[in-house]
Amino acid sequence: MKNMKQLIKENSGQGAAEYILLFGGVLVIALLALTIYRSYMETSDVSLKAKDDIIDVRNTILDNRTHV
Repeated sequence: MKNMKQLIKENSGQGAAEYILLFGGVLVIALLALTIYRSYMETSDVSLKAKDDIIDVRNTILDNRTHV
């Protein structure tokens, strides 16, 4: 009976359990965000090409310099 009372009063694993729950919550949020991002990218009409974007930005900058 004395051992049972000690076991109930034992709190050493509480911190670890809280960290596990916190990590699990962050993991769920991250997976949800990735799922939303993936569905957004699949339905997007615009293709993402860095090379084309860089060329567009450079042309815009050059056009703005010549108009000033």
